[in-house]
Amino acid sequence: DTMRRVVRQSKFRHVFGQAVKNDQCYDDIRVSRVTWDSSFCAVNPRFVAIIVDASGGGAFLVLPLHKTGRIDKSYPTVCGHTGPVLDIDWCPHNDQVIASGSEDCTVMVWQIPENGLTLSLTEPVVVLEGHSKRVGIVAWHPTARNVLLSAGCDNAIIIWNVGTGEALINLDDMHVDMIYNVSWNRNGSLICTASKDKKVRVIDPRKQEIVAEKEKTHEGARPMRAIFLADGNIFTTGFSRMSERQLALWNPKNMEEPIALHEMDTSNGVLLPFYDPDTNIIYLCGKGDSSIRYFEITDESPYVHYLNTFSSKEPQRGMGFMPKRGLDVNKCEIARFFKLHERKCEPIIMTVPRKSDLFQDDLYPDTAGPEAALEAEEWFEGKNADPLLISLKHGYIPGKNRDLKVVKKNILDNKPSGNKKSDLINAPKKAADASNPQNDAKLDEILKELKSIKDTISNQDERISKLEQQMAKIAD
Repeated sequence: DTMRRVVRQSKFRHVFGQAVKNDQCYDDIRVSRVTWDSSFCAVNPRFVAIIVDASGGGAFLVLPLHKTGRIDKSYPTVCGHTGPVLDIDWCPHNDQVIASGSEDCTVMVWQIPENGLTLSLTEPVVVLEGHSKRVGIVAWHPTARNVLLSAGCDNAIIIWNVGTGEALINLDDMHVDMIYNVSWNRNGSLICTASKDKKVRVIDPRKQEIVAEKEKTHEGARPMRAIFLADGNIFTTGFSRMSERQLALWNPKNMEEPIALHEMDTSNGVLLPFYDPDTNIIYLCGKGDSSIRYFEITDESPYVHYLNTFSSKEPQRGMGFMPKRGLDVNKCEIARFFKLHERKCEPIIMTVPRKSDLFQDDLYPDTAGPEAALEAEEWFEGKNADPLLISLKHGYIPGKNRDLKVVKKNILDNKPSGNKKSDLINAPKKAADASNPQNDAKLDEILKELKSIKDTISNQDERISKLEQQMAKIAD
C-alpha cells in the first residue's frame, strides 16, 4: 500500500471516468463468446469494430462512431473467415483498413467503405496464409506503412508486407509455448512478447534474434501481458504464485530485477493493459472485472503510481481504446474506452477536470498522427523512424484515406518460407496450364458443382435467418 500513502503532485490525480448516457451506447450486439483473451474490440476516430457471435464462420461488426442506439440484427458484418475471429486491429495509418486473425489459421485485411458498411463484406483485400494453427494476435507496425505482425497458436510470429501480400519475416523457433501477446516499441524496431512459459522476450525481428529475456517474469501460471512504454521500458501484468494479480516495470537492458513490482488483488481475470504514451498513463482492464484502474508511470520511486479506479456494475467482456486523435480536446478528455457487455458496447470517457475552456497543451502534447513515417520496404531494409506527430490544438479532422492496393508478386518466382499452402494452391494451376479438352470438361463440371453448392449454402443461410427472426419474435 505504499503506492497510496504519499499524496503526490500530479495533474492526473483527479482524472475521473464517466459512462455515456444510454442513447450513446451501441445496443443489442451479440458480443463473441469465444474463450480467448483478446480485447474483442478495436476503435479509431471513424469506427468501432466488435467481434460478434456468428453462426458458421467468424464475423465482426464495424459501426461508424455516430451509429449509436439499437443495432439491427440484420446489420451487415465483415464475415469472410470460416472460423471464429479472435483478434482485430485498425491500421494506424488508414482509418478504413482493419486486420483480423481467426481460428481458420488466416489473417485477413479489409477495406471498409468511407461511410461504413451497407452490405456484408465477404471479400478481404488480401488473405495472408502462413500459420498452421489459429491466429490469435494481429498488430500493425506503429510507423511503417502496410507492415503487419501476426502470432498464432503454432508459436510462430510472422511479419507481413501487406502491400505485396507476402510473409517477409517468420519467427517460428523463438517460442516453445503459447504466445499471450506481442507489443511493438515506439518506433517499431523491437517487439516484446509474453508467453505461457512465463518468459518475457525482447526480439529484434529483422535480425531474428532475442535481445533480452526474463524467466518467470510472474510466477503464477495464468496469462501474462507485456507492453513497451515510450521510454523503452517494459510493463507487465501477471499473477503471483498465490494467484494474486501483479504489475511490474522492467528495464530490458537489465531484466534481473524489476524496477517496480506491485501486488493488486486476487481476481482471476487477465489484466489487459492500455497505454497512452503522451501522458504515460496505463489503464488496466481485467476481463470479467467491472473496473478500470489507472496508474501514472514516472521516473521517481515507486515509478508506478496508482491514480484511481473507475468502477461500474457490469463486468466487461472486452475493451476498445481510442487513439488520442479521436478524443474531444475541448472537454479535456484524455482517454475513451469502449466497454463490451454481453449485449452492448458502452463508451467510457476519462477526463481531467479543468476550469478553463482553452486548449490545455500540457494534457495534449503532439501525438502520433495518421501518416506513416516509413514505407514497408524501408523498414524491412533496416530503417527506423519515430511516429510523425500532429498537434491536436484545433481538434483532429480525419483526411481522405488512400485505398489499400495489394500488388502480389508472382508467388512461383519466390516462395515465401513457411507458406506451405501457397504451394498447394499453385500446383493445380501449373497442371491446368497444359490444358486439354479433357481437363476443360472436368473443370466445367467442378465449377458447376461449386456453384450449386454455393447456391444451396446461400438458400440455407436465408432460411436460417428467417427461422432466427421467427424465434426472436416468439421470444419477444
